[in-house]
Amino acid sequence: MPGTLYLVATPIGNLSDITHRALQVLRDVYLIACEDTRHTQKLLNHYGINTKTISYHEHNEQQRAAQLIDQLKQGSNIAVVSDAGTPAISDPGFRLVRAAIENDVPVVPVPGPSALISALIAGGLPTDEFFFGGFLPARSIARRARLAKLQSVPGTLIFYEAPHRLAATLKDAYEILGERDAVVARELTKIHEEIRRGRLSQLSTYYVGEGPRGEIVVLIDRNIISAAKPQLNIAALVDQFEQEGMDQRAALKKAARELGLSRAEAYRKLVSERGR
Repeated sequence: MPGTLYLVATPIGNLSDITHRALQVLRDVYLIACEDTRHTQKLLNHYGINTKTISYHEHNEQQRAAQLIDQLKQGSNIAVVSDAGTPAISDPGFRLVRAAIENDVPVVPVPGPSALISALIAGGLPTDEFFFGGFLPARSIARRARLAKLQSVPGTLIFYEAPHRLAATLKDAYEILGERDAVVARELTKIHEEIRRGRLSQLSTYYVGEGPRGEIVVLIDRNIISAAKPQLNIAALVDQFEQEGMDQRAALKKAARELGLSRAEAYRKLVSERGR
């Protein structure tokens, strides 16, 4: 008989946020596959768990998955954990789960903490329908294109975001989605937990130069308060695209397309704005 693959949710901050069942599974399995063995070892040490660990992360996922499947087929029970929260949600795990299913290995979820769910229930935005988009693209052009595809989603939008991109993401969301209520949930369950609510325009301004730290979840309401998008400065757009690696000609063409202008009209506006 093959072993069982357990997907074990672990705390996103507060070490007390772990279930009795999760602790029992982590004690009983043959091996724990961790995103970062050093990080997980702190949790295991806290609860006096001596189970062996092995690394399983995005850089070795394909090779390690095959190795873990072999052990599961030989009858070993294995638990998968991420650094925080529920594994396979914007973390490694999907490949291993698919491989386990293809090899008739039982897959058992051991539910628990999840940053996106914690932010959703405390944020104050509608919870009846929501869309989780993971991390938005790091580059502004791709991020804005992704947001444009989500304009008509009939539910609360939820994203994870890196601290150094937060202000830019909120600004892009305001300019693409229009004015909406939004929430920034930071460091949930930790000492410096913060849940800041406001409109996209307010939050995008607040976090400019703020330099937030920690794990961040962004929530955006489905309802548009005002469909009127802010008037974009073409000079600022051209500068932004040039900083992302475009030459001036390509940057001007891209800016004109975003603003719905002809290239000639865009050029005249650019000269005018830079001459002020």
